[in-house]
Amino acid sequence: MMQLYWSPRSRSFTTLWLMEETGQPYERVLTDISAGAQKTPNYLAINPMGKVPALRDGEATLAEAAAICAYVAERYPEAKLAPPVGSLLRAKYLYWLFFGPGCVEPAMVQVATKIEMNPVSAGWGDAQRVYDVLDAALAKGGPWLLGEDFSAADIVIGSGLNFAVRLFKMVPMRPSFEAYIGRCVARPAFQRAEQIAAGDASSHPS
Repeated sequence: MMQLYWSPRSRSFTTLWLMEETGQPYERVLTDISAGAQKTPNYLAINPMGKVPALRDGEATLAEAAAICAYVAERYPEAKLAPPVGSLLRAKYLYWLFFGPGCVEPAMVQVATKIEMNPVSAGWGDAQRVYDVLDAALAKGGPWLLGEDFSAADIVIGSGLNFAVRLFKMVPMRPSFEAYIGRCVARPAFQRAEQIAAGDASSHPS
């Protein structure tokens, strides 16, 4: 059984939602980052960066939310969270899967901190363009990034937007963002993940 190392009130919610979408049993390993549990030698052996989330699957371990999403989606193909290799949707899936950590997250930090970055030097270009590109993709009506097919890419992007726009209001709401986040929040797996997160947070208050 896979073990998910995670912490409430963190971006590791992405992987909690992912595991709930698979419909497969897994073990949650609550990692109290407020107490420094992510800095212990045992945890650093799993993720040397000392961050959550991380995943153990037998002898295999990995970290980084998007990487975990890619790995789990391929380990459980019956969940249909990734287009199969050879599918015409595969390129778009990989693009959006890594657009989250590569563009959305740094753009979110740039907006929140009001840091001025040279678009040529910044790997994500500039924050305004990042959100304009995402807005244009979501405005097409989808309902998901791959059209009718929900995927792990929606978990990565949807979780990031929910965090930045709905919960912490770090990024201004746009109509396409509001509609997309609404569809994500309406998914039963998302709602189960929120309930789990609330329960774990109350049992381990920061």
